[in-house]
Amino acid sequence: MASAVDMPLDAANTAMSSDEDEMGMSQDGDNFFAQDVAEMTNGGLLSGIPAKKLLLAPDDDTLGILLNQLQARLMEGQGETIWEIGKPEDGDDVGLTEDELKASEDTLRKLADSIDAVVTPLRQRQLGSGYMTEYLIRKRVEEEDFMEVRVAVVGNVDAGKSTLLGVLTHGELDNGRGVARQKLFRHKHEIESGRTSSVGNDILGFDSDGNVVNKPDTHGGSLDWIKICQESNKVITFIDLAGHERYLKTTIFGMTGHAPDFCMLMVGSNAGIIGMTKEHLGLALALNVPVFVVVTKIDMCPPNVLLDTLKLLQRLLKSPGCRKIPVLVSNKDDVITSATNFTSERVCPIFQVSNVTGENLDLLKMFLNLLSGRMSYDEHEPAEFQIDDTYSVPGVGTVVSGTCLSGVIRLNDTVLLGPDPLGQFQPVPVKSIHRKRMPVKEVRGGQTASFALKKIKRSSIRKGMVMVSPDLHPQACWEFEGEILVLHHPTTISPRYQAMVHVGSIRQTATIITMSRDCLRTGDKAQVRFRFIKNPEYLHADCRMVFREGRTKAVGTVTRIYPHVSAMAQTSRQKPGKHHHGHHSKHKAQGGAGGGVGSAGGGSTTTTAGGTGTGAGGGAKKVVSPVDSTEPAVLEKRIKHGPTTGNKHLGTHGEV
Repeated sequence: MASAVDMPLDAANTAMSSDEDEMGMSQDGDNFFAQDVAEMTNGGLLSGIPAKKLLLAPDDDTLGILLNQLQARLMEGQGETIWEIGKPEDGDDVGLTEDELKASEDTLRKLADSIDAVVTPLRQRQLGSGYMTEYLIRKRVEEEDFMEVRVAVVGNVDAGKSTLLGVLTHGELDNGRGVARQKLFRHKHEIESGRTSSVGNDILGFDSDGNVVNKPDTHGGSLDWIKICQESNKVITFIDLAGHERYLKTTIFGMTGHAPDFCMLMVGSNAGIIGMTKEHLGLALALNVPVFVVVTKIDMCPPNVLLDTLKLLQRLLKSPGCRKIPVLVSNKDDVITSATNFTSERVCPIFQVSNVTGENLDLLKMFLNLLSGRMSYDEHEPAEFQIDDTYSVPGVGTVVSGTCLSGVIRLNDTVLLGPDPLGQFQPVPVKSIHRKRMPVKEVRGGQTASFALKKIKRSSIRKGMVMVSPDLHPQACWEFEGEILVLHHPTTISPRYQAMVHVGSIRQTATIITMSRDCLRTGDKAQVRFRFIKNPEYLHADCRMVFREGRTKAVGTVTRIYPHVSAMAQTSRQKPGKHHHGHHSKHKAQGGAGGGVGSAGGGSTTTTAGGTGTGAGGGAKKVVSPVDSTEPAVLEKRIKHGPTTGNKHLGTHGEV
C-alpha cells in the first residue's frame, strides 16, 4: 500500500473497499441507502425505477417507503444520517442533472420536515454530465435533550491534549506557552506542573446546521454549559486523560469507566511516537474503541521531521497488531469520506493541526460534527447506571455521576444502589438529575448524567457501584471467569497472583484462583477464575476487562459470573465470643502491636504488646466478625496463611 502521507483519496478508498471486503464489511459504513433501495426496486413496489431517481416526483406509496427508510436510518444513527442523491448504479457513471437534483432535494427536505429533521448539504461532486450530492440529515431535539458523543483524548505527555481541547472548546488560539490549557485544569498542582493528573471533561456543542455554539464568557473566559446544551443538537464530550506514565491507572479508568465512543490519539509532530503513545493505542484497540489520530505542533516542526513522524505513524497503524488503514485528511472531501467509513473501525484518519496558527482545526471540527454514536442502547430494557465519581454538594447532599448503560431513569424514581460490602442493594430515591450541569427530567441509555440522591451518605458510595432498576433483581459477585490474553509479563503468572482488574467503572484488586493452564507467559491466552479482594461487584458477561499490575498487562472478556449468596445475615448474628466449628478452622485476631494465629483445635488468639496467647478447644478471646473480614489487610493475610477449601482462598467462611 502507498504511503499514507501521499496517498490520494481514491487510492485510499480502493484500499478500504478491498480490505473491508475481506472482513465482510461495506465500504459505505452506515450509508445503507444503495442496499436498501436495491431491495425495494428488485421486483418490488418500485421495480423499474432507478435508485437515483426515487426522489423525483414520487407518488404517495413511494413517499411512504422513503419516509420509513429515513426514520429507520435516523434511529440507527441515533438521530442523524448521511443521505446521497444522484449516486450512480452499477454500470452507470452519470449523476443527476441540476433540475433533477433540485427536485430530489426538495422531496428530501419535505420528508425531513415531516419528521422534524434538518437537511444540510455536505458536498457536491460531478459525475459525467451529472451531479451527486451528499446531505447530513439531523433530527431536531428538545431544548433539554441533545445527542451525545464521548471522545477519549489520549497520548504521551506534552503531546498537546489539554491545549487542543482548550482551543476547541473556548475558540481561542494558544499563545505557544500553554495559556489555552490553563482553563481546563482541575487542581493547583496541574496548573503548576502543566500536566493532567485527573480525568477532565469538556464539551463542544454543534447546532442542527453543524455550527459550533461554544461562546466563552468575555470576562472570565468560562463556558456556560447550560447555554451550550440548550443551543446544541449534538454535544461532543471530551474525556481529557493523563499522558504521564505515573497516572496510567487513571487513564485506564477513564477509558473503561467513561464508556467512550471514540478515541483521539494525540501525537506531537516534533517528538514523534514516544513514551505512552503505543501504550494508549494498545489500550484503545484492546477495548475495541475506534481511533483517529491528531498530529499537533506542525507550526514549529521542520518538514523533514514531520514527514518522518507521519511515516512512522503509518507503519505503526498498518502493523499486524493494529491492522488500520491510515488516511491523511487534507480537505473537506477527505473529512466526509473518513467520517462515513469510520464506523467500520478499520479506517484511521490522521489530522495535522496547529493550536497556535489554527491550521486544519476547521477540518477536525467538521469531522467531530459528523461523528455519530457508535453503540446502541435499548430504552425499553430495565435501567442500569454505572457510577464513576461521587460528590458531596453543600445544600444538595450526595451526588453521583456516571453513564447510563440501558433503560430510562426519571426524576423521583426509586433505584437500587449497590453492591455494598455485604453484597446488598438498597433502594434510594432520585432527588434531581443534571446532564452537563443542566437540570433534566430523565436520562436514557448512552447518556452521562449526575444524580442527587436522598437518604444516603457519600461515604457509603464508591466508584464501581451501580444504580439499577428493581426489575433486574441484581446480584453481586465475588468471583467471575474471564478469557484473558497476556500482553506482557516479565516472568510467569500462576494461581494466587494478584493484580488490578478494570471492568467498566470497577477498579479493584483481584486474585487468580484457577486457570485453564498451569502458568501464563507473554502472549498466552487462558480461561481464568478471579476473586475480588475487598468488595463484591456487579458484573455482566461479555464485558471487556483490563488486568494490570506494574509492567504486567492482560486484556480479555468476562465470560461467566458466580452470583454472591450472602451468609452475612446468619453469621453477623453470632456473638463475638463464640466460635463456629467444622471447616471454620482459623481466624485472624485483632489486638495491639504484633499478630498471632491460633493453631490448636480451631482456637484463635488475641495478641497484646507483651506477647502472644494461644486459644484451644474452640474457645477464643476475640474473633473478627464477618463484617470486619472485608478489610484489605485481613484478606491479604488470609490469602497468605488461611486454609484452602476447594476454590475458596479468601478465608474460613465460604463467603466473606
